[in-house]
Amino acid sequence: MVAKSGLVRLVILGVALLAAGNGYAQDELRKTFFKDADAAKAAAESVNAKLYAPKSWENGMKEYRSAEDLLQRGRNIDYVRSNAADAVRHFGTAAEAARLARTALAQAIKSRQDGANAQAPKLAPELWSEAQQEFIRAIRLMERGDLKNAKRRENEAINLYREAELVAIKAQYLSETRRLLADADRARVGKYAPITLGKAKRLLADADRELNENRYDTDLPRNLAIQANYEAKHALYLSEIVRQVRDKDLTAEQLVLAWEQPMRAVAGVADVVPNMQEGPDRLLAELIAYFEQQANELQALQQEKAENEVRLADMEEEMRALDERLGGATAERAALVQRLEAQARVKQQFIQVEKIFSSYEARVFREGNSIILRLVGLNFDSGNAQIKPNNFDLLAKVEKAIDVFPRSELTIEGHTDSHGGDDLNQKLSQERAESVQQYMINAMRIPTYRLIATGYGETRPVSSNETEAGRARNRRIDIVIKPNLEPT
Repeated sequence: MVAKSGLVRLVILGVALLAAGNGYAQDELRKTFFKDADAAKAAAESVNAKLYAPKSWENGMKEYRSAEDLLQRGRNIDYVRSNAADAVRHFGTAAEAARLARTALAQAIKSRQDGANAQAPKLAPELWSEAQQEFIRAIRLMERGDLKNAKRRENEAINLYREAELVAIKAQYLSETRRLLADADRARVGKYAPITLGKAKRLLADADRELNENRYDTDLPRNLAIQANYEAKHALYLSEIVRQVRDKDLTAEQLVLAWEQPMRAVAGVADVVPNMQEGPDRLLAELIAYFEQQANELQALQQEKAENEVRLADMEEEMRALDERLGGATAERAALVQRLEAQARVKQQFIQVEKIFSSYEARVFREGNSIILRLVGLNFDSGNAQIKPNNFDLLAKVEKAIDVFPRSELTIEGHTDSHGGDDLNQKLSQERAESVQQYMINAMRIPTYRLIATGYGETRPVSSNETEAGRARNRRIDIVIKPNLEPT
């Protein structure tokens, strides 16, 4: 019995070794006969031949799978070699056809990608499906060498892709607004708040028109849609209030008192007496003045904190280095003292410059040792870079500020809001910066070597581009003054 059991184990071991040997042999044969086929397949995949040359790709895959099947079943090696060679040929044809299609159908491919980026497959599925069908037809015609009909199908695909893209973009930005306006119409808001509802509808129409005219600059239509949403919701709120007043559920006096209450709460936080005996104007002015003062004080504290941190770090580093060295310590300490004195001088000059401008003309602040003049009162006509005569008085004050820092380097930075194309905004900001630079050269007699004009377009906003006030702050000229810290 024991002998019989041992014999069984030997047989099993022999079968296992034979199978392992056959597996190893198959692996070696695959490496030999599929080397070129694998390389050709990878090359075809790299140009997405499955999409751009589907017939040749499928022929290649058919021969490739047949070769694998023949090898797996241990069939004649010549058959394996033949099928693998046919696969190489078809994959090569597919790769070449795919490269040609990607060049010839480049516009359709770009339109397809733009639509995909806008989520058209999800937001405009029917149009997307039609476009895909035309695109596939164009690819098949290209593969058959029918260039004329392929281009015709491509044009139809491009139009469908673009239409699907536009529908998707509008769905992203305008669908919520349309839903809100539909709710407002069902609630008969137009009867009670016609002005606000009409404004919401006009804003929606403006956003729709902007997307039709330039779908790729979505900043403006998005802002218009956001405003339309706000006005639609506001109209719903106002209609309910007006309905209560008309139904005598709320008196006019109760309404006014209710609206005064939030201002009283804000006044309490600001420690301002909420005097509204003649209306809210006086209290509103006091609150604005209070918050402007708070903002200015916060900015000053932040600047002072940053300056102190930099100064402390510099002094610690300098003192550490001086303590490590004995020679020349006196001279180096003297240089450190001079630099600290220069920084103190710049701080005094900064205070002097701050007093030159009103809050409506310029914001003056520091970044390190540099002084920034944010010319909030310097305005240009839309799309124009010409300095207007009513800005000459402000620029005269800029000249006085620059004179406080003799031998300083000056950078004129132009900035825009996000409305308009990126390239146009970049060009406009550069032209405005150069216009101010030329004015400084001609009117202020500042040497050219002290001036640099740089346009940043919409890339460096200081406020939200979602509101008109924020966009107005982003449309600006900043004068960066880099003082000369060398001892005079």
